[in-house]
Amino acid sequence: MTTAQPLDVQPTPLALLLLGREADPKSERGVECPGDLPSPSDPDLVERARAAKEKLGDKVFVLGHHYQRDEVIQFADVTGDSFKLARDAAAKPEAEYIVFCGVHFMAESADILTGDDQKVVLPDLAAGCSMADMATAEQVAECWDVLTEAGVAERVVPVSYMNSSADIKAFTGKHGGTICTSSNAKKALEWAFEQGEKVLFLPDQHLGRNTAVRDMGMSLDDCVIYNPHKPNGGLTAEQLRDAKMILWRGHCSVHGRFSLDSVADVRERIPGVNVLVHPECKHEVVAAADYVGSTEYIIKTLEAAPAGSKWAIGTELNLVKRLADRFAPEGKEVVFLDRTVCFCSTMNRIDLPHLVWALESLAEGNLVNRIEVDKETEAFAKLALERMLALP
Repeated sequence: MTTAQPLDVQPTPLALLLLGREADPKSERGVECPGDLPSPSDPDLVERARAAKEKLGDKVFVLGHHYQRDEVIQFADVTGDSFKLARDAAAKPEAEYIVFCGVHFMAESADILTGDDQKVVLPDLAAGCSMADMATAEQVAECWDVLTEAGVAERVVPVSYMNSSADIKAFTGKHGGTICTSSNAKKALEWAFEQGEKVLFLPDQHLGRNTAVRDMGMSLDDCVIYNPHKPNGGLTAEQLRDAKMILWRGHCSVHGRFSLDSVADVRERIPGVNVLVHPECKHEVVAAADYVGSTEYIIKTLEAAPAGSKWAIGTELNLVKRLADRFAPEGKEVVFLDRTVCFCSTMNRIDLPHLVWALESLAEGNLVNRIEVDKETEAFAKLALERMLALP
């Protein structure tokens, strides 16, 4: 009988990255993770966060995205979606530190919109966005070359979703385009079609398709998908010439999970339920829903809903749970659209130990995890953002 030899197994770079032990410098999510954190089981974490925040006083302004955990959101001075929070930060010039409890591209937007003397901090630099990571500057530059070779680039206006890296926002500004949110995507597309004949929509194909087809009356045939992993995006020059909407092959890993089966299942389980989904969901899910809108729209719709109404929400679970608790006393039933629990894994990287570590470091005079966009990128990205702000 032979003795089994021990396997010489070395973890791959991807495995180390997922474990938080290594970093991908080319990724939108950041370059490194912080060092020593408080233990997540530390019973004094809440008090430590409160004490550090109190010590910092007006020097710190904490922003909390709607998808954050309750344990983190309790320390937010303001809550909202990504663009609202970036604007809130810009409206607080007296705060030396902006602690952004969200993901990397959001902190970048805050840095772009705040003053040079303000410092934006992301409690965990590994809190990225899978959708934003689906479009890199190199890939988008190559796409523009493909459009140029097809003879259509001069007629294309880029429109980039807020959920994109500063590099992509800068590309958009440099090529005469604008940024959009899920609330104003229709206005952004209307503006873009006044400037040119076609739109390159980055990086979320679903928001682009839903806005074009559902809100603007285009057909699915007007839309093509550019796949950065295929030669020429997987498209012919003729397809690019015929298309009105060139959709980047990107999506939200959370909203992309919802399916027609999810909608059918919840309607069967809860008679009379209202299905309310985010426009980052697939087109067939949006078409089957009763209401469609941004995170802020979802919240306002539930606020205005009558007592006794039933709602299945297709968005991130932290927010859905918070809304269910908030509106239960008013007799409103709020459930998650899918049976499968799905948090945004990268948003959830901002936990209480990371927040405590960041706040205590700042209180001790140590600047950590600063998000800083270089001046050239900032200038072009700000140009694209300002075009959005100028939309009617």
